[in-house]
Amino acid sequence: MAEGVKPRVKVPKSASAGEAVTIKTLISHQMESGQRKDSDGNVIPRSIINRFTCDFNGQNVIDVVLAPAISTNPYFEFDATVPESGEFTFTWYDDDGSTYTDTQSIEVS
Repeated sequence: MAEGVKPRVKVPKSASAGEAVTIKTLISHQMESGQRKDSDGNVIPRSIINRFTCDFNGQNVIDVVLAPAISTNPYFEFDATVPESGEFTFTWYDDDGSTYTDTQSIEVS
């Protein structure tokens, strides 16, 4: 697991039924390529976020596969339509097998 990884998510607290809301996500991650060496000459293991998903009440909203050239601290902004109150689940997948998850609720009136 990479050190200092911190997912940040911004979801509106409330919305109207059927409204499209803007969601913003950023994950603090160094994105190590596996090609650099540390001060002792050892290869630093590869650690790259290779996939990002967002689900709303168990239904997939977005599923993004990332290439190795993705920048440090990947940022995503997208719209999602919310038909009912519920919970967004955000998951980032790392090459080293780690997963990072955050959940945010939204109230629909």
